[in-house]
Amino acid sequence: MAPDCPVAVSELRDTRLDKAKTLEELGQGPYAVTFTPSDRMAELQETHADLPKGEERDVSVSVAGRVMTRRVMGKLAFFTLADETGSIQLFLEKAGLEAQQEGWFKQITSLVDSGDWLGVSGTLRRTDRGELSVKVSDWRMLTKALQPLPDKWHGLADVEKRYRQRYLDLVVSPDSRETFRRRARLVSGIRRWLDQRDFLEIETPVLQSEPGGADARPFETHHNALDLPLTLRIATELHLKRLVVGGFERVYELGRIFRNEGVSTRHNPEFTSVEIYQAYSDYIGMMELTEQMIAVVCEEGCGTTTITYQGTNIDLAPPWRRATMHELVQDVTGLDFNSYSSREAAAAAMTAKGLHAPELADSVGRLLNEAFEQAVETTLIQPTFVTDYPVEISPLARPHRSKPGLVERFELFIVGREHANAFSELTDPVDQRQRLEAQQARKAAGDLEAQGLDEDFVMALEVGMPPTGGLGIGIDRLVMLLTDSPSIRDVIAFPLLRPESRNGESPSVE
Repeated sequence: MAPDCPVAVSELRDTRLDKAKTLEELGQGPYAVTFTPSDRMAELQETHADLPKGEERDVSVSVAGRVMTRRVMGKLAFFTLADETGSIQLFLEKAGLEAQQEGWFKQITSLVDSGDWLGVSGTLRRTDRGELSVKVSDWRMLTKALQPLPDKWHGLADVEKRYRQRYLDLVVSPDSRETFRRRARLVSGIRRWLDQRDFLEIETPVLQSEPGGADARPFETHHNALDLPLTLRIATELHLKRLVVGGFERVYELGRIFRNEGVSTRHNPEFTSVEIYQAYSDYIGMMELTEQMIAVVCEEGCGTTTITYQGTNIDLAPPWRRATMHELVQDVTGLDFNSYSSREAAAAAMTAKGLHAPELADSVGRLLNEAFEQAVETTLIQPTFVTDYPVEISPLARPHRSKPGLVERFELFIVGREHANAFSELTDPVDQRQRLEAQQARKAAGDLEAQGLDEDFVMALEVGMPPTGGLGIGIDRLVMLLTDSPSIRDVIAFPLLRPESRNGESPSVE
């Protein structure tokens, strides 16, 4: 019966439990405390690449890993043992093992299954087929696996199961393991790049009494001892700006953000971002920082700044295209939002072009953003800084120095997705209060994603914040781009998923 069949899995588990009891009676585990391998698989493969076919090398090695495959052929057996770095073949010969201890060959071939963790010692030989192998002289069960691995030929074909049981996905999929290795190196590369430029990473609260820094619905919780309603942070922005007020000129935080929103191929309610603030800079400086940093970490992680994402070549070498939101909307739709004097006129023009003008978009600026999101975003494949946003949708950004009604803000789009958001930060506390009060009014009117008024943050601005450029980059989407991953769930080790239905399936996501 196939391993995916529940009855078969139950029977296999019972059989493996019996084997575990037998191993315990034989003094062979089944759950060892420690084992010290002398070598890792990749190192052995590299060091002994010159060993000719059919020859042995009298060097003692010990390796440990998971048994991935096994073949028993009379008095010979061949296992594949894998550790984090790679795999190696185990050559098991009855005569050699029985010379060490009677019954060893039968024990290892009958009691060891694929999925078990094994420690072995021996010498090296290369088979006639060219496979570097450990000729086993000693073995030890490290952990007996009670559940079988997915079929070696088909892997973990159920995509949902890959996400729900990530440990199985990692066992059988080298590509998944490589994605998370590259993610870890990318995060390290970003930190290293910032640290080398005198940015300090300072942690800010995850639990907050007033969420702010983004238009998003928060997760709500409660502190029992203080009888205090709290939320999980939706951004790190306002606390990092407080640090700039306090005198830190270059700060950042790379960490988890929580937004009570839906799940899709591009959204996970728990995600990772890096926010960066630099005193005496502006959004132009943040553009330069963004393209330089991403280009460097891309070249470090991918070996080039020209990558392929889902079949499309993407050139991340600076400088990147820069265009205003007005220009892009007019180029794609033919609509010139500078020419509309009222919300009604802009809405009518959008409707005539087949675009939706929602009631919540209650100004020309908000409708401009709607037109951009509906018609332009998906067309921005190569890196593009979209600049000069309407003030209505940018409550924390400085007014544009030469364009009334706009702010000094950009968002970075690559492959039709937003990857970064940045401002020349608003430092005027009077203007900031007015904008947050307007946001709070929208929130009171039913906009669950509108920001509230953080009185302490406004007080901090009254103490005085220097001219500052701020930037936020979504780490998960950047990893998607640099690992050619189609879904955000491919780059988050344990994504949030809908509950499984009774038949074991879960509703699909976009």
